[in-house]
Amino acid sequence: MRTSKIFYTFLALGLFFTACGNDESQEPQQEVETVAVKDEAPKRQFPNALENGKIFTKGGVKYMYGGEDSTTHFDISNSILKDENFHFGIGREKFHALIAPEFISLAEADTMFADSARFLVLNINDDVRAYGVDLLTHHEIVNDVVDGQPVMAAYCVLADLGAIYDRTLGDKVFTFGLSGYTYHDDEVWDGLDGFVFWDRETESTWWPLIGKAVSGPMLETKLIEHNETEWEDTTFEMIKSKYPNAKVLKPGQTMEAPENWEKLDEAQIESVKEKLAAH
Repeated sequence: MRTSKIFYTFLALGLFFTACGNDESQEPQQEVETVAVKDEAPKRQFPNALENGKIFTKGGVKYMYGGEDSTTHFDISNSILKDENFHFGIGREKFHALIAPEFISLAEADTMFADSARFLVLNINDDVRAYGVDLLTHHEIVNDVVDGQPVMAAYCVLADLGAIYDRTLGDKVFTFGLSGYTYHDDEVWDGLDGFVFWDRETESTWWPLIGKAVSGPMLETKLIEHNETEWEDTTFEMIKSKYPNAKVLKPGQTMEAPENWEKLDEAQIESVKEKLAAH
């Protein structure tokens, strides 16, 4: 993911902690504390998922809590991440990644955003989409189709990183959502805590800070970052001067998580992997 200079981190952190507090199906989350480290700035300590019972084994299968409905738990039996490094565990879909985003014109958006407001902007053959970072702090993932190409705009609040990814892997289009977990590794991005997301088609989990799937059928499959010449992290002022035809992500959207969606079978998953390996 590309580093993004954003000013909304503390606002979004507050929203994240509020969401964590609303999870009543498990034992109460531990309080977030600030600990002084010698010769370093105070470091935030987030609720540990393993200590709070969010990672558990049942019937010989290791799961991460996904919600009150047991069918939403994530099978992480083949996870390459360390259980003790997961944080939160508020359940999937607590932050609703958009799957049918709505947009407004630049003229409509002009009354809603300051010139200094930051955006991830994608331009594919003059089909321009502008995803406001303040809105991405609420959704974190926007599944979209730009000029016929399935893409995902993603922004991790805690890590302060944003990127645009292709959603077509092999011969299938994937749809991504938030798992309700973050993860850190002291050897990755200086130990930044970054969100973990999942795909609806295989229910694999992905950690974008290392750019690949970390459990499930798609394990070790790489995320494909979209052509960097077609997207940028910029300001609303620049969008107005450079992209007058831009479509701007509409504020105030909500999304009900779909109850059902198409899942890939083993043969389809193998086909995806074979096509990715061929390239």
